[in-house]
Amino acid sequence: MTGVCRRHLIGGSILLSGSLLLSPVVDADDLGVIRVDSTTIDDRFDNKRDEPSNISVISGTTVDDSHVENIQQLLQSVPGVTTEVQSGDSIKIHIRGVENQVYMGEKPGVAVVIDGVPVFERTGRVNIDLDDIQSIKVIKGGASYLFGDDALAGAVIITTKRGAGMAGYKLAGEAGAFGYYKGLMRAGYANDKSNGYVQASRRGTEGYYDDSASRADYVNGKWQYYLDDRSDLTFGFENALRKKNSHGTVTGITAATLDPESKDPAYNDYANRFNVRLGKYYLTYSKDTGHNGNLMVNGYTFTDHTQFYSSPIKTTTDYNYFNDYDQVQQGVKAEYRAGSEQIAWMLATDLRDNSYDNRVTSIDCTGVYGACSSGALNDNNRTRERVQAVYGELKFSVTAPLTVTLNGRYDHIGLDYTDLNATANDNSKGFDVASWRLGGNYAVREDLDYYANLSTGFRAPSVDQLFIGTNSPTQRVAANPKLRPEYSLNTEIGLRAKTMWNGVPVDLDAALFQLDRKDHIQATAGQYTTITGNRYDNVGDMRSRGLELTLRSDPQRTWSWDAAYTYLDAVYTRYDTFYLLTCAATSHGSCISWNSTLFNNDGNQVPRVPHHHLNLSLHYRPSTYWTVSGEMDATSGYYVDEINRVEIDGYETYNLLLNYERKVNGNLWSLFARVDNLFDKRYYNTARGNYDANYDGVYNAEDISIVVNQGRTWTLGLALQF
Repeated sequence: MTGVCRRHLIGGSILLSGSLLLSPVVDADDLGVIRVDSTTIDDRFDNKRDEPSNISVISGTTVDDSHVENIQQLLQSVPGVTTEVQSGDSIKIHIRGVENQVYMGEKPGVAVVIDGVPVFERTGRVNIDLDDIQSIKVIKGGASYLFGDDALAGAVIITTKRGAGMAGYKLAGEAGAFGYYKGLMRAGYANDKSNGYVQASRRGTEGYYDDSASRADYVNGKWQYYLDDRSDLTFGFENALRKKNSHGTVTGITAATLDPESKDPAYNDYANRFNVRLGKYYLTYSKDTGHNGNLMVNGYTFTDHTQFYSSPIKTTTDYNYFNDYDQVQQGVKAEYRAGSEQIAWMLATDLRDNSYDNRVTSIDCTGVYGACSSGALNDNNRTRERVQAVYGELKFSVTAPLTVTLNGRYDHIGLDYTDLNATANDNSKGFDVASWRLGGNYAVREDLDYYANLSTGFRAPSVDQLFIGTNSPTQRVAANPKLRPEYSLNTEIGLRAKTMWNGVPVDLDAALFQLDRKDHIQATAGQYTTITGNRYDNVGDMRSRGLELTLRSDPQRTWSWDAAYTYLDAVYTRYDTFYLLTCAATSHGSCISWNSTLFNNDGNQVPRVPHHHLNLSLHYRPSTYWTVSGEMDATSGYYVDEINRVEIDGYETYNLLLNYERKVNGNLWSLFARVDNLFDKRYYNTARGNYDANYDGVYNAEDISIVVNQGRTWTLGLALQF
């Protein structure tokens, strides 16, 4: 077998397309070799035959054919996932209600893994080149047994494009509403020994909101060399330059009605004018060792240099601070797996050495809370994070139809913090955390599987929370070196089936789950508020319960459809110390004295978590070349605050997509037209609140922070591949 062909069958696993999201189970007599399909390095192992957890897969073909402007438009079709668009095509991802509580640059509670590397950007968001996605896999439930820190509620694994299919040339261009544009060029080759490509793109928009223009430039590529019929080397790189401004926040429902574009300078976002440089480089070695064995080793360096302004001065367009943040993630992973007819196993190691340098310069001290000297270096600190982890998986056939999976991981996390402005302010802290999963898959027959699992997740406290308070230079939240890691336990049962509805084949995947989160870390008076004694603490626990349902018909038929539904009930089971702040006295547009009221939030709904979310799509293929798709996305209302005082309504939107694709003289021409929010529905992209933001002495709907949806948008595009 040549190296090129081997890539499609490595480890005996077949790469799945979006249409095979729900794989048929195999009859017990035909199970053959048991294999470990879990990996944190390369998503080429992708077989749901005996997977004990709820997993959704979006293929690169689906990504390309959807012609979306951001990944949120793709993930809304995955049950259990909620997303928050920040600006341009960067978003925050939440799973099963976890981390819908936090606001700006905090970790999302979801491990975001790109080409094997767990990525966290300073903005707390996900920035990914949509034109370079091979697949997106979403694992729901605690996933630290594979990915370690911050996989409280699951993981999103993004694999970028590679392989002989990238050979040739591609040119593409798009234009759309609010000054949106995109241009792309790609060149690739393939032969019996290697393949590779280089791709460059630029996308940008003037934006709907005032001061919301953004631009993203990408240069990325892969080179894969087949050392022999059993081994290869893959080198990947990506360089990105992103410039983006405010995403349009206003304060209060009146402002949302009168000023949805956020033109009033009083509504400038806390952080703005981002200049982000990202670099991603990795090298992966893979070798099939015979006897169903495989070794993979991955070394990587990811960099994030982010500069931005923060702390706006009300009634002006100026800011108090200039932030310069430099992050380097580097590490090595190694995984070895083997399998037989009865048992399979994987043993792996994960070594990380990350550094975070943060400098904050005072520009203007107008309205700043606490000490400030204009032009001074307000913050100058460095954090070093070292992770040494081992993890593994054991999978065995108990009986002919029953496969049991056991995962385990042990992490040692060391944090060293140095304040370069004060020689006496050096701190260190270490955490040792174990995580695990126990699950099973029962193949009732070839068209029906039952599965169940218990899985865990954790998050270690950050340096900010432990030693230096909030990441705002005003340091309104005190540090707490006694913090404990957060912990989650996910319980899940589900089924996968293939059935017939009115003569049409339908894939079904349904899961019931309960996720308990313990020792949630939060500020006692919420984020970004000023009160003496406000500090980070293990404030309480939460529980999410729900149902996730996916139905998909055969996409090759003239008419096809997909449906995804989520019911989610997320409540605080313990949160008895929350202080709501209202302003008692103001001076020069700032509150100088606060009143605080103690609330017990036990039993309250977790904010920004709707009970119901439904996504429906219908596809019509009138001919070989044309596809027409319609989509409805609907969500119920939710509370915007921890005390459950302000609630906003739900909404539904409708989208329309037209695709035309045809080969002419060996060249592939593609044309599309897309309209989102077809009926120009006005609603809130996001809304949140936890204190008297307008300083009028009361807390109500006029204090919540809101981003109003931009309304109907359209996009047109043309591509040529030759």
